[in-house]
Formats: sequence, C-alpha cells, structure tokens
Amino acid sequence: MATVSIKRALALLCVPLLALGFSACAGQSSNDYKGENHAVAEAIANLQTYATANEPQKICSEVLASTVTARLDAEPGGCKQALKDQISQVDTLTLTVQEVQSHGPTTASAGVKSTYSGKSKFTTITLVKEKGAWKISKL
Repeated sequence: MATVSIKRALALLCVPLLALGFSACAGQSSNDYKGENHAVAEAIANLQTYATANEPQKICSEVLASTVTARLDAEPGGCKQALKDQISQVDTLTLTVQEVQSHGPTTASAGVKSTYSGKSKFTTITLVKEKGAWKISKL
C-alpha cells in the first residue's frame, strides 16, 4: 500500500514538472519580468531547457528544491531515474506562464496553464530560494 501511494505521489510531482519541460512556452518569457520575478521565471525556463535536453540530473540538482530531491532520492534509482522515466513518457504538451509572484524574500509562485492530451489545466508552482537560487518546491 505504501509503495502505491509513493509511486502516485511521484507521478503527481513528476508529470506536471515535465509538462513544463516539454512545453512550447507560449506565454510570457522570463525577460518580461523584473527583479526576483525574473529569477523565478528563469527557474521555470531552466526546467524546460534541461527537460528538453534530456538532462534529469540537472533538473534534480539545479531546478528542484532539496526537499523534493530528497523525496525522489528515497525511491529506487533516485531523482535522476524518476525523472528519466517520466521524460520518456511525455508526448506533446504546451504551457503558458500566466503570472509570477514573489511572496517575500524566500518564496514565490508561478501560475501556469498547461495542456496535455487536449485538456487544459491551471497549476500553481511554488518555489523557494535556496542558496541564492529559486528552486521548484511544490505544484
């Protein structure tokens, strides 16, 4: 039973993250933002870059918050393998960044509209600032 819930949690985390990575980013670019909001948008852009380049290790080490990578590293194969498996399953996906908001010096969020298999969904991605860099912490 615990294995099923862990796999479900992993899928719930990875699929939306990879939705960002394989998107044709049709919304605002990171250059449309200033200051910390620009840095937040850049973190999402980095996810897209690394996922498109099939670099799950860079996603784990440079894009995801330490709490997320710790959870994924607890699974067989670790974070890199979990993302590699998810990347191989993603087909066509689009994403529109709708907004970026800073919520103080160490937390922010980005609202995105993603489309997968013809269905649109609005998702809020939460980011935290770790060692001076914005990292994705929650969907």
